[in-house]
Amino acid sequence: MRTFTETYTALKANIGKAIIGKDGVIDLVLITLFCGGHILIDDVPGTGKTRLAKTLADSIDCACKRVQFTPDLLPADLTGINYFDMQESKFKFIPGPVFSNVFLADEINRATPKTQAGLLECMEERQTTVDGKTYRLEYPFMVIATQNPVESMGTFPLPEAQLDRFLIKTRMGYPSRDESNEIIKSNAGEINGVGAVVSKEDIRAASAEIDKMYVHDDIINYISALIEATRSHREALLGASPRSGIHLLRVAKGYALINGRNYVLPDDVKAVAVNVLAHRLVLNNSARVKNRQDEAIINEILSSVRVPTETAFGS
Repeated sequence: MRTFTETYTALKANIGKAIIGKDGVIDLVLITLFCGGHILIDDVPGTGKTRLAKTLADSIDCACKRVQFTPDLLPADLTGINYFDMQESKFKFIPGPVFSNVFLADEINRATPKTQAGLLECMEERQTTVDGKTYRLEYPFMVIATQNPVESMGTFPLPEAQLDRFLIKTRMGYPSRDESNEIIKSNAGEINGVGAVVSKEDIRAASAEIDKMYVHDDIINYISALIEATRSHREALLGASPRSGIHLLRVAKGYALINGRNYVLPDDVKAVAVNVLAHRLVLNNSARVKNRQDEAIINEILSSVRVPTETAFGS
């Protein structure tokens, strides 16, 4: 675990220089990175979403590309195009911004569904296909997408298939008074001391530790019970997919690792369940009319599903 701990500690301390008072969000972003997933940050403008993505990329010494999603954006604007070189009389490929390590999709819900779908292959397969030719994306590849939950004019809500590709959904939230004072004081200019502290190989080595985690069968059964409970909930039209169970276990492993354990506890699953499962639910009409939050449904399920006890682990 030493490799993971050193990498995690270095990244969190470095990002904390630029992102103040958001340790929980930083943890979720780093877990997403180590798990090889993607994260959706749903919050109002000005809360530090873009700054978080750029600081993460700067901390890893890797490429970060940002695209402001708009209704006239096309899939080719993300993946790249083939152009005909008149001098060499042949087509050449110009890579798009997805050929990066940290790709920031700013206000992703402002682009059309066609453009949003252009990211599906990149997010799931770590590759993109242009004019019938497939190009692999470099490791690590992580999408940090943002959206504004307040504005609805000129937006296209992400479809369920797109949401299911996001490992985690979270929000930045407003800072406290003391944190706000510190943010205002420290942001007169550029943040000093935010440079690369780990390499891409460090990330690969830290990610490998997740696969070595011990997971008891009762934890697997507990996760399956939670997933099944989302499908039978009275206010859910569509519950969590099998992919969400895989994601929940992987994120729970990452949460256990950042807390210094090489085994998963039920509390690890409960701690990340809302961030992994809530955005995958499709609520029925009555729940929408009542403005029933999907997070409240997941919390209700967590309180009703039986949790494995210590005796179940035999230790």
